[in-house]
Amino acid sequence: MQTKFIMLGIESSCDETAAAIVCDDKTILANNVASQMDMHAEYGGVVPEVAARAHLDVIDQVINVALEDAGLSIAEIDGVAATGGPGLIGGVLVGTVTAKAIAAARCIPYFAVNHLEGHALSGRLTDEVSFPYLLLLVSGGHTQLLAVHGPGQYERYGTTMDDAAGEAFDKGAKIMGLGYPGGPAIERCARDGDPKAVQLPRPLRGAAHCHFSFSGLKTAFAQRHAQLEGVSNAVADLAASLQAAIADCLADRTKQAMQQFAANYGESTLVIAGGVAANAAIFTQLEREALKAGFRLSVPPGYLCTDNAAMIAWAALERREVPHALDFEPLPRWPLDPDATPPPGQGVRR
Repeated sequence: MQTKFIMLGIESSCDETAAAIVCDDKTILANNVASQMDMHAEYGGVVPEVAARAHLDVIDQVINVALEDAGLSIAEIDGVAATGGPGLIGGVLVGTVTAKAIAAARCIPYFAVNHLEGHALSGRLTDEVSFPYLLLLVSGGHTQLLAVHGPGQYERYGTTMDDAAGEAFDKGAKIMGLGYPGGPAIERCARDGDPKAVQLPRPLRGAAHCHFSFSGLKTAFAQRHAQLEGVSNAVADLAASLQAAIADCLADRTKQAMQQFAANYGESTLVIAGGVAANAAIFTQLEREALKAGFRLSVPPGYLCTDNAAMIAWAALERREVPHALDFEPLPRWPLDPDATPPPGQGVRR
């Protein structure tokens, strides 16, 4: 009988300290996350120095709880993976050093995982998704469209020319005093609002390329908020209108990417990954566009959309024949497609 390969994954690139244990048959034995959300809420965003210290304080405990949840000892782990970038370098260092120490002490392979690849491959952990497929990666700091041909094989169709969709949510929530993180706060508030009440722009709608832009939307939203301050139900209407504008932008650019992907590879699967993928309004809009284009839509469960270590363990399992040396140096920037053409009017964007 073939023995399962058991991978310990560690994620510490931003404000979640996470450890997970995943088998190569896609069984998730443990998925433990310690959130720093409350710690950073008073600042309205993540403070890198505070985050790094918090990772250091809890990472051993988070790993131990994951092992307990899985009913395993560290001696039963076959490999250890940690986010090696991109992200806040202090947090990435904490996870990297911890993973290297375990690998060295146990004489097991070590894997440095691109955080974005963790998101990119997460759909294959819980669904039968075959290569190639189209990916919309939409998280707090990243908004990209990519053709995924296999582990380490990415063809970028579009990226943000300025701000990410998650940043637009965070900025909007901050302006309205809804707190951090902005995405869930705006989604809750939008339930009582009219998405057509406030006119907001849809940057780049109808453009022939697949890139995104949210900076102008953020500026327009701030102006509308100032005009409507004190008006009855204005906050709910603003939240609903901002959410609708972001959803429209994502759907329009993804529609363009599906046309490009289908022309090259035929209809396939559209995978949406990253924290913003958990937004119901965005999911509904993209589901409609995928159906029109003849694409199957696949979205990982919510716990795999936000930052987590199960996706890191799985990304390592996808390429476990090629471990990293212990002298790997963490990368604050690590593009999935380093040879991608930059957006119009920009230099190389990493």
